Amino acid sequence: MTGPVFAAPFASPAEQEAGTILAPRFDDKGLVTAVVTDFTTGMLLMVAHMDREALDLSIATRTAHYFSRSRQSLWKKGETSGALQIIREIRIDCDQDAVWLRVDVERPEETCHTHRTTCFFREMPGGGDGRTLVFAGDTSPVDQRAR
Repeated sequence: MTGPVFAAPFASPAEQEAGTILAPRFDDKGLVTAVVTDFTTGMLLMVAHMDREALDLSIATRTAHYFSRSRQSLWKKGETSGALQIIREIRIDCDQDAVWLRVDVERPEETCHTHRTTCFFREMPGGGDGRTLVFAGDTSPVDQRAR
């Protein structure tokens, strides 16, 4: 695939932080963090990672692609579940080492592999031992809510 060619590293932090050229700062494993939110609601859906190929494909196709650290391979989100993430907006942070995708999800109930609409369905409340998780709101798997 021929996709975007990213610019070489900037000569100065000012160019990188305030300029208009995309030059992502991939980490030593060749990844940038991707934060993903629902375009309409703003809900945080997931955090993932992208390598150059995943970022290129995401920009070119406007469908979210990631790099799976566990499988060590490219991953088109929703390819098997049907929960494709259609990118409505892409932003990059000030030092270009994190990407924010605002997406529409074709099957929201399959956003998370646990059949939830977000991967962030548990919280750590204040007090207590600081290690006990509680479920946040109605976060049961979607296929169990009607039961």
